[in-house]
Amino acid sequence: MKTKTTPTATTEKTATTGATRLLREHLAYLKLGDIAEQCEPLAADAATKGWAHLDYLQRLVEGESRARQGRAIERRVRAARFPVVKTMDQFRWDWPKKINEMQVKNLFRLTFVEKKTNVVVMGGVGLGKSHIASALGYEACQRGHTVLFTTAIDALNNLVAAQAAQRLKVELKRYLAPAVLVLDELGYLPLDKTGADLLFQIISQRYERGTLIITTNKAYKNWPEIFNHDAGISSAILDRVLHHAETVVIEGKSYRMKDQIEPPN
Repeated sequence: MKTKTTPTATTEKTATTGATRLLREHLAYLKLGDIAEQCEPLAADAATKGWAHLDYLQRLVEGESRARQGRAIERRVRAARFPVVKTMDQFRWDWPKKINEMQVKNLFRLTFVEKKTNVVVMGGVGLGKSHIASALGYEACQRGHTVLFTTAIDALNNLVAAQAAQRLKVELKRYLAPAVLVLDELGYLPLDKTGADLLFQIISQRYERGTLIITTNKAYKNWPEIFNHDAGISSAILDRVLHHAETVVIEGKSYRMKDQIEPPN
């Protein structure tokens, strides 16, 4: 036996379809994509579970907020240009001979970012300096801060090229704008006078305006070796880096060389 569709039911269905289409148009115009996707499934849940109107609205808005926050984090992580995304869940705390685990974990509160102070991670090769710096940068992205990750040499090569093209001021903004600049591998290659001067511009212009996270294989007393043995510029850079800074010292053998250092039985 067929059920007849009354004119009233047809009219109500047409009105509902029209209202849904109009709602989707408004949501698309307002760029509320998650709400557009979830409004009908959540409406069905609301009807089944007896949610109040405000409960339904709260769930819609919470979903939109979470989706936007997730997209914002993804954009910040892409903009940071991490070579590989790292977290401290992957870190081998048992490998370094010396590392202050509590000090490192405390850094992940990111109070140094809020205070616009610096972190220097110092130690030999293969001990996880870049891992810690990258993980701190990634955590900063998660917490709403803009970040850029670069090696010292890449940054200076870009600035030298920009200087030759008379675009230095524009290129410098790339390293001055982020809340956190991760400057990796400082000291692995010595810098000439031009490189030292350009690095000084980054450090001096970020001083008390933004956070630096630096990884280096050189103790502070050996920093003049990095900067063309120029005592003046070395002193000026150290003065600005260390005025508000926390130093993490790591000692031990290279983790990447562990199989060569201690071959398996």
